[in-house]
Amino acid sequence: MTQEQWGQVKQQLLKTVGSNNYKTWIEPLELQGVSDGVATLAAPTSFLGNYVSQNFGDLILYQMGHINGDVRRINFSVAANSAARPMSESAGSGTAAADQGTDPAPAAKTTTASEGLFPTAPLDDRFTFDSFIVGKPNELAHAAAKRVAEGGPVTFNPLFLYGGVGLGKTHLMHAIAWELQARRPDLSVIYLSAEQFMYRFVQALRDRKTMDFKEMFRSVDVLMVDDVQFIAGKESTQEEFFHTFNALIDQKKQIIISADRAPGEIANLEERIQSRLQCGLVVDLHPTDYELRLGILQSKTEQYSAQYPGLKIADGVLEFLAHRISTNVRVLEGALTRLFAFASLVGHEITLELTQDCLADVLRASERKVSVEEIQRQVSDHYNIRLSDMIGPKRLRSFARPRQVAMYLCKQLTSRSLPEIGRRFGGRDHTTVMHGVKRIDELRHQDAQIADDLEMLRRTLEG
Repeated sequence: MTQEQWGQVKQQLLKTVGSNNYKTWIEPLELQGVSDGVATLAAPTSFLGNYVSQNFGDLILYQMGHINGDVRRINFSVAANSAARPMSESAGSGTAAADQGTDPAPAAKTTTASEGLFPTAPLDDRFTFDSFIVGKPNELAHAAAKRVAEGGPVTFNPLFLYGGVGLGKTHLMHAIAWELQARRPDLSVIYLSAEQFMYRFVQALRDRKTMDFKEMFRSVDVLMVDDVQFIAGKESTQEEFFHTFNALIDQKKQIIISADRAPGEIANLEERIQSRLQCGLVVDLHPTDYELRLGILQSKTEQYSAQYPGLKIADGVLEFLAHRISTNVRVLEGALTRLFAFASLVGHEITLELTQDCLADVLRASERKVSVEEIQRQVSDHYNIRLSDMIGPKRLRSFARPRQVAMYLCKQLTSRSLPEIGRRFGGRDHTTVMHGVKRIDELRHQDAQIADDLEMLRRTLEG
């Protein structure tokens, strides 16, 4: 098989396995030659060679045989000082025979800078900085991620991002990896989940290849581990993670970690690891606010408008969704996707009525369980006034403003109508409630204190 034929094989593999898998696993392979029907492919590390042999060996052999019928077997090797060292082999049956012996000598060629992002989990090309909508709840996390993605001198290590489901942690992790790949292709970057880290460690133990594992993870420039809470309670994995972490920190290599909660709140995570994770910059991605959710919907609507030309969306629909689906961005985006698909199939404009019919189950699941009474109680406690004064007839500013805040939150967080809300506030008319809601809506854009009060109260009530 010639190098030109190997190039044709790689092009076919690119179409079959996709660009992410191709760049991660296939592109680093080099054809060393063919002898007696055996094609030898050189891999940068034994880990990569073993993974390709086990997961893509049959496919590579099929494509090679299709272009050159003389190839009946594939041999994977690791290059060391320009010489090939046998490692594993894929036979005509498609079975990969991985070395089950003792740890081989470390390969002379490790994950070099020019090899970029490998071996890494696949990256989602939708998750870039350009597609990340920035708002007050996530602006610090976004700024810190952008700084790390520049690939300059390490300023805070590790960067620890945490927050609930669907708030953008994984999006930022992928965005950092994509940006590093574009800006600093000279850096070696590994991105994977904590579950994948554990799986690879267990596999290395089973195959007696722990030295390869240590060599790979401790020779990178940037290590990115998603959902680190997964290793909590797993003693051996935590031990290896701790030593890998220390080795990279000592070499001033960048580490980026994400989790669903702060380091000190992860149960069954060793105290020494918690301490290490807190030594850098720890950033919380807060629950989304209304403006951020609306911005996300507007951005997605622009994309879908190009995908569904001529499909109109009525005024107020996006605002309705931003108010009603508040806990999870993934659910919010999924609801909009379903809405556009449904409207295109039935050929109708996206109206509020169609939205309520199409997303009835999503809206029911997202229905806030907060009561008017609970809102009144929380607001009166927050402003340190008596509940009877807030509900009562007194119009003093010290009572009127908290009363309007409570009305605004009742409108946003419950399904009660304006007349119903008015009745709960001492039998006030619905126009009074409407005025109060409108006034707070104006003030939250002008008065930072009001905005902070609303956000704090909302988080307390929804938590």
